[in-house]
Amino acid sequence: MAHITVLRLSHRTGRDPRMSTHLGLTSRVYGAKQFLLAGDKDSAVIQSLDDVKVRFGGEMEARHEPSPLGFLRNFIAEGGVAVHLTMYGLPYQEVVPDIPHDKPIVVVVGGAKVSREYYEMCQYNVAIGNQPHSEVAALAGFLERLNDGVSPPDDFKGGKLEIHPTERGKDMRQEE
Repeated sequence: MAHITVLRLSHRTGRDPRMSTHLGLTSRVYGAKQFLLAGDKDSAVIQSLDDVKVRFGGEMEARHEPSPLGFLRNFIAEGGVAVHLTMYGLPYQEVVPDIPHDKPIVVVVGGAKVSREYYEMCQYNVAIGNQPHSEVAALAGFLERLNDGVSPPDDFKGGKLEIHPTERGKDMRQEE
């Protein structure tokens, strides 16, 4: 699986904490190594994702990115692949097979208005559907397909809690 970073654009502290947190959680469970929050610096979102890592394990780094365009330029210049999720893009089913899996990938997830520079800079502009939809659903669908339909990684080591799947009820164990 490629090294995946998710870059969340245009976060607004008063309006977007739940959506951005859910994007981070989705990134984590589908194997992203980094979640970068651009826009307003919101330590509560970062802290929430760090708390999940402490409780349930894993290694995803979550941090604020003050210069998303600069980050993206450097990422691409260093050989990374940039994929922008947008309802205006090409169908993801057609595009995912063309995305190299042997290079680092950054998945750009928009916020309010995404500037034209992102559309031009990213090598792929990909749509889950060409209708308004949730960024969280788009990210999950895209990452599932990018991972070739393979279940998300379950190697979340180092946490205090571990969930064991059951047909009914809850089976959560505390690590000692």
